[in-house]
Amino acid sequence: MTLSPGLFAMAILPFIFLVGVLSYYLGKRKTNTPIITAVLGAVGGIFPPLGIIYLMLLTLKNDIESH
Repeated sequence: MTLSPGLFAMAILPFIFLVGVLSYYLGKRKTNTPIITAVLGAVGGIFPPLGIIYLMLLTLKNDIESH
């Protein structure tokens, strides 16, 4: 089975974008480095199960205290 560029663009790229945005939002609340968190989430979004697991683990992390 081959992965055509059209299928990649229609299926995987929106998922990468969604996981990246959600990772940034959660990264702002739960880490001191939200940009790195978003990049790692977007890279994990290339493989959808890995992206979902990353978001689940990030959701379980405790919020940081704002100073």
